[in-house]
Amino acid sequence: MIRTPLRPLARILDARAKGQNPDAIERENLRVRHEQMRDQSRGRAEGRLLILGAVFLMAFGTVGARMGTLSASTPEEPRTAYTGSSILAQRADITDRNGNILATNLATHSLYAQPPFMIEKERAARKLVEIFPDLDEKRLIKDFTGKRKFLWIKKKISPEQMQQVHDLGEPGLMFGPREMRLYPNGSLAAHVLGGTSFGREGVHSAEVIGVAGVEKAFDSFLRDPANGGEPLRLSLDLTVQAATRRILYGGMKLMNAKGATSIMMDVHTGEVISVVSLPDFDPNDRPRPLTTGDQSDSPLFNRAVQGVYELGSTFKIFAVAQAMEQGMITPDTMIDTQGPLRWGKFRINDFHNYGPELTATDVIVKSSNIGTARLAQQIGAEDQRAFLTKLGLLEPTALEMVEAPSIKPLLPPNWSELSAMTISYGHGLSASPMHLAAAYSTIVNGGYKVEPTLLAGGRPRGERVISEATSAAARDMLRQVVVRGTASFGEVEGYHVGGKTGTADKPKPNGGYYEDKVIATFASVFPAHDPRYVLIVTLDEPVETSGSEPRRTAGWTAVPVAAEIIRRTAPLLGLRPEIEPRPVYELTRVNN
Repeated sequence: MIRTPLRPLARILDARAKGQNPDAIERENLRVRHEQMRDQSRGRAEGRLLILGAVFLMAFGTVGARMGTLSASTPEEPRTAYTGSSILAQRADITDRNGNILATNLATHSLYAQPPFMIEKERAARKLVEIFPDLDEKRLIKDFTGKRKFLWIKKKISPEQMQQVHDLGEPGLMFGPREMRLYPNGSLAAHVLGGTSFGREGVHSAEVIGVAGVEKAFDSFLRDPANGGEPLRLSLDLTVQAATRRILYGGMKLMNAKGATSIMMDVHTGEVISVVSLPDFDPNDRPRPLTTGDQSDSPLFNRAVQGVYELGSTFKIFAVAQAMEQGMITPDTMIDTQGPLRWGKFRINDFHNYGPELTATDVIVKSSNIGTARLAQQIGAEDQRAFLTKLGLLEPTALEMVEAPSIKPLLPPNWSELSAMTISYGHGLSASPMHLAAAYSTIVNGGYKVEPTLLAGGRPRGERVISEATSAAARDMLRQVVVRGTASFGEVEGYHVGGKTGTADKPKPNGGYYEDKVIATFASVFPAHDPRYVLIVTLDEPVETSGSEPRRTAGWTAVPVAAEIIRRTAPLLGLRPEIEPRPVYELTRVNN
């Protein structure tokens, strides 16, 4: 702005020439100048008020819009934010087929120390040992008084322990939120569930990862947020599992066995209703693997899946079923059982002398090694191997456990005629009880291949392995084993149990067999005339001592245990006792 002079020379000279007062000109110019300055100040003030009003209008509009948004949203608890990469800790539940919880999550806390902030370090160490007796007081004092700035004390603690530590009043002892895996049923189904451990972890959270069993096999599914917390539903029935474990444990102790396993499977879908391996463990406090000695002595060892045994005479039904399927025999065909059967320098004998011949049915009923070995000679090694392959006995099972794919049956290096003969009665080939359960399901369900599964709903029906007629004949043979054969202790009134016993000498680690140690197995099916379930019971080194001499055969050891399991669990499965149907005889009209 160009200012006008208060006393312009031209006007001053003109005023003096006219006799006027020059000061009046100065006063007039000063007044005009002040009015201009006033107008400019007012304009600036009005502009500022306009801008300030616009700002206030925008602010109140934003606040009003936010309040409207909040009033229409779902209320949520505020979450504490922290810097650093987040660790996903949430893990889906695992349930049985009926929705009962087998594994879930529990919110707890971890305990850690920051020694620079601690005041009474030795007192804190002494008090912590009183709360957690497994801690080492000297080690804690060394860590607290040393140069360490951070150390874990406990990765997970109970609310009671947390309160006790809090009451110590030590500022250097701190808690972090932690999610842990909880198995509310303890050791029940321990080998199936496997267990979990912590992966990546920080003071604010920890990653829970599976280490064994279905927890590891389905680790990605259980940790996937896209599943919306949907639980993993297993085929197990918790009530059947509990009853089976209780009976199997009692049977193992009664029969003086070092271990035991049982598997109950739906013969049509392959669903594993119950699987128990003893000794077992509590997955809430999973023990460490053995570093020395026999791994099968560890409670972590799953005998149902990882245990690979010669399963003895339970294999005989496979040889007879194959011979019937190929049209070589019928259930009434007479088989030469004159013994001993010689093959080179080897001799095959029966447990008793059964005479010169038996029907094919009685070969199974009386469990003749010689009879099944002669059938194996007629079948041939190649055809036998092909048939056992179709039954799934020569490859790892498809069971959804991380341990299953690595367990392969032990086959003879040279599948010769002699191998075929010994395999026909369960020696020379080792498989797991889970393999046996699936193969028996295939034999008795009408001939369709079964693959075991731990998922509710089962698997689609597989290819046909044997005909319905062969399957029906095999079921009748297995029923006769219980009615009048080696498994007479397996009869359960109203449930028409069928099955086959198997007693195999236990191999030594360095070759050969023990003379007084066996693997006793009973492979059973019920009801035999309309099969629903297969039950496998295997005892490791059983000895029944109620008589004058110790008895180790499956008929005296595994069979009574299996019968009690069926007696207790069949009602839980919804099976009512019924009268066994009589055989149907056809009437033929005779013309005179």
